[in-house]
Amino acid sequence: MTTAKPLRVGMVGYAFMGAAHSHAWRTAPRFFDLPLQPQLTAVAGRNADGVRAAAKKLGWESVETDWRRLIERDDIDLIDICTPGDTHAEIATAALEAGKHVLCEKPLANSVEEAERMTVLAEAAAKRGVFAMCGFSYRRTPALALAKRMVHEGRLGTIRHVRAQYLQDWLSDENAPMTWRLDKSKSGSGSLGDIGAHSIDAAQWITGQKITGVSALLETFVPERPLAGDLVGLGGHGDIGQDAPLGTVTVDDAAIFSARFDGGAASAGAIGVFEATRYALGRKNAMRLELNGTKASLAFDFEDMNALSFYDAAESPDAGFRRIFVTEPEHPYVGNWWPTGHGLGYEHGFTHQVVDLVTAIGDGRQPEPSFADALQVQRVLAAVESSAANSSQWQKV
Repeated sequence: MTTAKPLRVGMVGYAFMGAAHSHAWRTAPRFFDLPLQPQLTAVAGRNADGVRAAAKKLGWESVETDWRRLIERDDIDLIDICTPGDTHAEIATAALEAGKHVLCEKPLANSVEEAERMTVLAEAAAKRGVFAMCGFSYRRTPALALAKRMVHEGRLGTIRHVRAQYLQDWLSDENAPMTWRLDKSKSGSGSLGDIGAHSIDAAQWITGQKITGVSALLETFVPERPLAGDLVGLGGHGDIGQDAPLGTVTVDDAAIFSARFDGGAASAGAIGVFEATRYALGRKNAMRLELNGTKASLAFDFEDMNALSFYDAAESPDAGFRRIFVTEPEHPYVGNWWPTGHGLGYEHGFTHQVVDLVTAIGDGRQPEPSFADALQVQRVLAAVESSAANSSQWQKV
């Protein structure tokens, strides 16, 4: 039986991300030794019946129908924000001002200005021992964490090229209904912020370099989609008939941009090419990253998430890429799970995220990625939108 001090969690939102986060909070202390014991104290959602059902299914002790009640409660130590982007700033601000730690889903906010204010508050709170982290969960994929280690060890030499794609196809049907993800006032942007943000964060984190400028193109393929359920005030999704009213899509369906990096500790910065789309038929969750350096290259595809492809020019110049199966005990995070060769899944990234967050809080240090790290991603997103709005002109970050 654990004797660790409890870390009492209040989560806002209980849909896709809420389910993933709930699983992580439950699972992390069962496989990792943590300095604090997470407790699923309360979950908040606007629909009383929905949040009660979610609490029962996902393992939360109590419910609230107003997230502000979580902030007011004395039995909550950390606020986990799993809501659309338009609510992040208000919830995170209230939580930090109330002295509660914060885990906020990505992207951090819907604008650079909001993200800047959140970062200032987070940095002030950290001086009081109250910490905030943004949830870029792909950092916790063992293969990508191993890639980060290999770059840090200098095995790739100087990075010359960054090639990043995030390809999905769930919006390819033009008759699929509107969702909040297609409403800029709620989501901030479309494929750019929803999935492209992951590629931006991963590329900067693994290379240790920041993006300094971009030239971009955004495209919306389907400008209108049928409204259904709660989007037309019917209280549920229901059936979508041919006469269903149409809603205007106000975000990008696809984003493409070139980028220059600052070089970090290297003498020269890399150049990069990024693509994000939800219209790539046949690609379900192809979050891909390839780095080419002066000594070696590596490549990753989340649809084969337990493997990393690596090419060392000195080791085997004629053999091409070799496959590293990232399931060995010495690989990041893997030693706490299954025997060699037994792969992990999507949900494990969220569990590792909880592990790193709780460990940092227990140690009294800033968890990563910080709000400042997320602000840098937000600035890249804004630069991409600005460039695309100005005929792909080069835009500094």
